Amino acid sequence: MNSSDKSKASKVGVPNPGTVKVSDAGNAGAVTSNSSFLGASNSPVANAPNSAFSEEGHPQRWFILGFLCLSLVLIVASVSSVNVALPSIQRDLNATNSDLQWIVDSYALVFAGLLLPLGSLGDHYGRRKVLIAGLLIFGVATGIASAADAANQIIVMRAIMGVGAALIMPATLSIITEVFSNKEQPKAIAIWAGFAGAGGMIGPVGAGLALKWFWWGGVFLLTIPIVLVALFGSIFVVPPSHRREHHFPFDPLGALLSIVAIGTLVFAVIEGPNYGWTDPAVLGSFALGFLTTICFIIWERSTQHPMLNPVYFKNRSFTLNSLVMTVVFFGLFGWLFMLTQYFQFAQGHSALDAGLRMSPSAVVMLLVAPRSAALAAKIGTRKIVSRGLLLVSLGIAGLAIITPAMPYWSVLLCLLVGACGAALLMPTVTQRIVSSLPSDEAGVGSAVNDTTREVGGSIGIAIVGSLLSVGYRREIGSTIDELSVEASVSGSQEAVGALESAQDSIGRALIASMRIGGSIGERLQIAAVDAFDDGMTLGLGVAAGVVFLTCLIVVFFYPKEDVDLDDEAGSEILPSEKLDLAATGLVAAPAEASRVNSVNSASVDSVPVASTQAVFDTDASPPTAPAPDGAPGL
Repeated sequence: MNSSDKSKASKVGVPNPGTVKVSDAGNAGAVTSNSSFLGASNSPVANAPNSAFSEEGHPQRWFILGFLCLSLVLIVASVSSVNVALPSIQRDLNATNSDLQWIVDSYALVFAGLLLPLGSLGDHYGRRKVLIAGLLIFGVATGIASAADAANQIIVMRAIMGVGAALIMPATLSIITEVFSNKEQPKAIAIWAGFAGAGGMIGPVGAGLALKWFWWGGVFLLTIPIVLVALFGSIFVVPPSHRREHHFPFDPLGALLSIVAIGTLVFAVIEGPNYGWTDPAVLGSFALGFLTTICFIIWERSTQHPMLNPVYFKNRSFTLNSLVMTVVFFGLFGWLFMLTQYFQFAQGHSALDAGLRMSPSAVVMLLVAPRSAALAAKIGTRKIVSRGLLLVSLGIAGLAIITPAMPYWSVLLCLLVGACGAALLMPTVTQRIVSSLPSDEAGVGSAVNDTTREVGGSIGIAIVGSLLSVGYRREIGSTIDELSVEASVSGSQEAVGALESAQDSIGRALIASMRIGGSIGERLQIAAVDAFDDGMTLGLGVAAGVVFLTCLIVVFFYPKEDVDLDDEAGSEILPSEKLDLAATGLVAAPAEASRVNSVNSASVDSVPVASTQAVFDTDASPPTAPAPDGAPGL
């Protein structure tokens, strides 16, 4: 059967011919091989909706989606909204620059480090339970943070909020895969992805509005009503998730290794620009992260019930889509980090005005993302992903060459182009990542998708921010030297000290210019804006190049259109690995296989042991089996 025939067969409910039960009279047990364990998108078992629902999905699925998207925006917006409140927190709580940095980073570090193990918890113990627990933790920590009277209290509460966010985000996506039918899943995931991308842009606007009428704690209190609404929906509207039919024990060692691996790598990326990339603490964190990653891979390959089997990454679609998601958020968070400073420091706008100027990109994501699934079905996955990456790279490249003197419409055009590209590809990439794993692993698949976003965003802020500092200091250094000589001649030691602090960032340079005043202060302000422009060009230029390089990788290496993930997996995974996975239960278990293939036991037992290799040959003609539910046979 060729690939097109298999595609047609899957649409009418015909089972995957690669699923065959092989019995060996010499062995006590039976081994089941399912070549679609990585290609769950075409597996009737893997993607079947909850048996409690009809084939159309849960009757309240669109209301459920609304509450899930509300929960998603809540945690994504929290990443960007707190940045707007940092100046007020510093002034009211006398926070140091290190305190401000950890108010931001504690949330991102814990969030990224716990996504994978906590996403797995939902698969084992119920996704609605995990979602409710996450909302409660997030809401309580947010309320306490709003009443904090010291910066270290906010840091601790932000870390606890990261725990809640790591419970919430994978649960929202995995619940979608349960309550929606296969037909509607791409559209639902597209809407989810649109809100995920828009949340980062919505955060600064909400925070700006809160600060306009309230103190800095209003940024946190603003989320409490949203948490309450999301909790109401999670308790009374979202249905309980079905438990695994074959409930494997949780993998605590794998969870611990993943936390250490991701946490140390993210920590090194965050601290690299501050301590220096060659600092022993940064290099040590990188070394520990890579070593722990190797240990994680070794353990997951050897344990009987892995949290995330490394064999999944042999699926080219799964791996490349994870790379694409990482790179896209590398670019998005890089430009978000840059533009908040561009509008406020280089152009002198307020925090609210800066948020409003970035908000059109959120609107574009919300409008375009729901339509991306239909477009991908029309022109193909590879084309939609590559063209989306191209638009993102063009948008970032355009932002790299703008200057503070240019009108807003030039920035808006770049924002719209980049946001359109991200909205086109994110739903498709998310769908491919999640559908590459069996439905019982939906929480892990969602967590992998979410981890790529957080890690990519952290890397984007760190790398783009570091390049901004390099370009800024390189350009402003000579001007500060000249102004320092002039200030020394005039006998103003206070001006000399202020000029030294201006070398760190444009924010400190603008504060120094106001303190100094006069012609020196005015020239410092102009020089700082010009230096920031050079740093912005360097940082966003590199980001655009990384996104464009990924676009080329997709063009040349992304799986061909209309090729089933089953074939992709079957061509890259050794038969021995498939047997191992079948034996551990990661491949369809005998009870599942009996639902998919009602193979006559006599004909199965007659398969010689020596011929089992043919089971894994995708070109071999499979034994004819009657299809379930009276569907026509192969």
